[in-house]
Amino acid sequence: MTDQQDLIARATRVLPGGVLGSHRAAPGLEFVVRDARGPYLWDADGRKYTDYLLGSGPMLLGHAHPAVVEAVQRQVTHGTTFMLLNEPIIALAEEIVRAVPGAEQVRFMSSGSEATFFALRVARAFRQRDKIMKFEGGFHGTHDYALMSVSPRSPKAFPAAMADSAGIPHAISEDVLIAPYNDLATTEALIATHHNELAAVIVEPYQRVIVPQPGFLTGLRAVTQRYGVPLVFDEIVTGFRLAYGGAQEYYGVVPDVAAFGKVLAGGFPLAAVAGRADVMKHFDAALEGSGDYVWQAGTLNGNPVAAVAGLATLGELRKPGAYGKLFATGTRLRDGLAVLARKHGMPAQVSGEPPVFDIIFTDRPVVDYRATLTADRRRIALFNEECLKRGVVKAVNKVYVSLAHSDADVDETLGVFDAALAAVAARTN
Repeated sequence: MTDQQDLIARATRVLPGGVLGSHRAAPGLEFVVRDARGPYLWDADGRKYTDYLLGSGPMLLGHAHPAVVEAVQRQVTHGTTFMLLNEPIIALAEEIVRAVPGAEQVRFMSSGSEATFFALRVARAFRQRDKIMKFEGGFHGTHDYALMSVSPRSPKAFPAAMADSAGIPHAISEDVLIAPYNDLATTEALIATHHNELAAVIVEPYQRVIVPQPGFLTGLRAVTQRYGVPLVFDEIVTGFRLAYGGAQEYYGVVPDVAAFGKVLAGGFPLAAVAGRADVMKHFDAALEGSGDYVWQAGTLNGNPVAAVAGLATLGELRKPGAYGKLFATGTRLRDGLAVLARKHGMPAQVSGEPPVFDIIFTDRPVVDYRATLTADRRRIALFNEECLKRGVVKAVNKVYVSLAHSDADVDETLGVFDAALAAVAARTN
C-alpha cells in the first residue's frame, strides 16, 4: 500500500465519506494533497497536478505566494489570535472601504456562510421584516436560509422554495421566496407583490458561472430601491476577482450590503460583511439590550494572521497589470475550451467571465438555473474525471484561474481539455 492509499484508508475510517465536504473525486482517482506551490499541487505519492480548484477560489495568487508567506511568518511571531482589535484587521477594513463602492463599514467573521448569514440578519434588523428573496440556483453558503432552491431537480413554481439539505426546519421555506435569475420582469412582479414582507433580496451578481444579462442588475437595484428593500450582493466569489472593487465595480451596480470571502484572506479563514453605515450600525455593541442590536461574535473574528494574508494578497492585486494578466489568461483558457468543444462536436456552452467559468453540456443558452437542468450531467462528470486522470484539477462546476497560471500552463491545459473531450465523446456517443 502506498502512502496515499494508506492516508485515504485512514480518512475513510474517521471522516464521513472519506472527504471534507462535497468535493469528491471519482473512484480510483482520490488523492491527498501533500504540497502546493504556484498553480500546482503534489499528492502524497508525488504526482503533480495543475490546479484550477484553487481551494475553491481563494488562491487567486496561486499557492504559497512569497508575499503572503512572508507576511504570515512575520505576524505569527507577534501572536496568532486575540479576539480584540489589532492593527492588521483595522488596515484590512480600511482597504475594503477604499476598494468597494458600497462599503462604508465592515464586520469580520470566519467563513463565507457566516458572512451571508449575518448580511441577512443585519438586513432583517434594519428593515424589521423576516422574509428574504433569493434566486433559483444561487448558492450563498450552507446555513438554513441559504440552502433553498440551490439545485432543485424538479423546481416548484416561483416563488416557492425547496430545501436542498436534510435537517433544515420546514418553517424556513416559508420565509424564503425564490425568483428566476436574469428574468427582471418576473422578479419585479414578485418584489412588487411581496415587498411589505421582504427584509432583503440577496443575489450572486454573477451567479455561479451565469453572466447577468444587460440591464438585469441595474433593474434589480432600481426595483429594490423603489420599495426600500435592502439589496445584498453575495461577493464571496466575485470580490476582488472580477475587479479590485468586485462585481460592484465590474458591473457598475452598488448594493446596500455585501458579503466577502475567498480572495479577501488569501487562503486563510476570514470573511466580511460590508455596507452602508446606517445598516451596519446594528452590529454596534453599544446597542446591546435594545431591539436594534444584531448579536455577532466569533473566537477568530478579526484574526491578525488572516488579515495580513489578505493585505498581502490585495497588495499584489493592486500592482499594475494584475487584472489584465488574469483576464488574458482566463480568456485564452475559456475561449480555447469553447473551440475544443466545437471541434469534438459537443453540444456545449462555455459559460462565465474569464477569471471563473465552466463548460455546460447543453445546446441551450445558459441564462438561468433551469437552463442548466438541460445539461448532460454524465458528460460533465466524465469530463472532470478525464481531466483529473491527466493531471488537471477543477471544481465540479467551475474552472478558477489564478495569476500564477502561465501561458505554458494554459497550453498544456488546453491539450488536456482536448484529450478529455475526445474521451468523453468516445464514451457517450
